[in-house]
Amino acid sequence: MGGAASEIGESSECAERNVREMYWELFSNFFRIGLFTIGGGYAMIPLIQQKVVDQKQWVSGEELMDLMAVAQSCPGIFAVNISIFIGYKLRGVKGALCSTLGACLPSFIIILIIAMLFHQFGDNEWVARFFRGIRPAVVALIAAPVFKMAKTAQITRKTVWIPVAVALAIWWMGVSPIYVIMIAGLAGYAYGQLFGDGDDAEENSSIIHGGSSATQETSSNDSQKTTV
Repeated sequence: MGGAASEIGESSECAERNVREMYWELFSNFFRIGLFTIGGGYAMIPLIQQKVVDQKQWVSGEELMDLMAVAQSCPGIFAVNISIFIGYKLRGVKGALCSTLGACLPSFIIILIIAMLFHQFGDNEWVARFFRGIRPAVVALIAAPVFKMAKTAQITRKTVWIPVAVALAIWWMGVSPIYVIMIAGLAGYAYGQLFGDGDDAEENSSIIHGGSSATQETSSNDSQKTTV
């Protein structure tokens, strides 16, 4: 009895340690993302994709695209919204607080220091040249993940006109991105209702049946062991 109680206590301590480590991972990783993000929330996308999807594998590429769509359609700062969604997905409200604090704290500290010292170097030519050099790099940071996201979204030659038309509508015609997101969501829903999602339904059905068969097999093995 004493050995079993000690094992339970050690397992609970290990679980608590893992939870604390996850909180720290969320804070530290989003702190690094926020520290090296220059040019706004969209410049954070390649860093989030590298850390969250490629290295940590907290979410898949498809999930990240869905989170980006939701974060863009919700009010508030894009980077903060997406950090909230990822943190909440992993560890609930506390995880959302840790990831959001990590994403916001670097910019808060840096902007606070700049605000305190801006009058000393605001007209400095070296500082102006530094920011002029950063601007093209920011454009590249925003453009780079577009091609990778296009592969994840399965953009083909038949569907490439959709993002091109949307980009032209926003840039040339001045259409609000909110309207674009709403129209795209309604169009996707209508397409699913008209043509159905047979492939997805079959895949989900196979997963469900596969999971149930595996559960039945495990249960039969356990019963055989118990009988023996």
